[in-house]
Amino acid sequence: MKKAVVLLSGGLDSSTCAAIAKNENFEIYAISFSYGQRHSVEIDCAKKVADFLRIKEHKIINIDTEVFKNSSLTDNSISIPKNQKEEEGGRRNLIVPSTYVPARNTLFLSYALAFAESTGSHDIFIGVTAVDYSGYPDCRRDYIEQYQKMANLATKTGREGNPIIIRTPLIDLSKAEIIAVGHKLGMKYELTHSCYSPSADGFSCGECDSCVHRKRGFLQANIPDPTRYK
Repeated sequence: MKKAVVLLSGGLDSSTCAAIAKNENFEIYAISFSYGQRHSVEIDCAKKVADFLRIKEHKIINIDTEVFKNSSLTDNSISIPKNQKEEEGGRRNLIVPSTYVPARNTLFLSYALAFAESTGSHDIFIGVTAVDYSGYPDCRRDYIEQYQKMANLATKTGREGNPIIIRTPLIDLSKAEIIAVGHKLGMKYELTHSCYSPSADGFSCGECDSCVHRKRGFLQANIPDPTRYK
């Protein structure tokens, strides 16, 4: 069976990515990260998604919380942006918001790359999207293309002519299109979590960028939103 590593945060996008990999008959090795994020409820969701999809192996990596500074996702003294206005056409100026976590995907992909080479996987799935997103630099196509080049220069398998492919099946999809794909594959979105600022009991705020994209996505996809909002 083909093997793939999937970066699984427990959010809507990464869970859809895992469902796509499963549908393509990959044996999945998933990685989730605990790095001091406010929305650590995602880790519990990642475990539920891994169980639901019957993933072969699911690793949770603990990263020193001091690595990621100056981000509102990891520093409680910085406010999470909420109720942000968007430009005409639904696209905001691509000013990187405070929820950006420094070099997060580069670090996560490096773990995935090591895990892929050690498990004999030649595909890494990551749920980045360049349509309904917050403008993060490490979610864009040019970044993924350059990372893949580096990955195959830096690994034994790549140098030997067996390249590792960074798979981004969601990169050109809107949130509504992503939800529609996952729904068709039977993904249970009530198992997932997206909010940047959830309550202590796991309810989503409904006002941060991630909640806004999620709510609008379900509405546009004409699929009931199972999210528990405050």
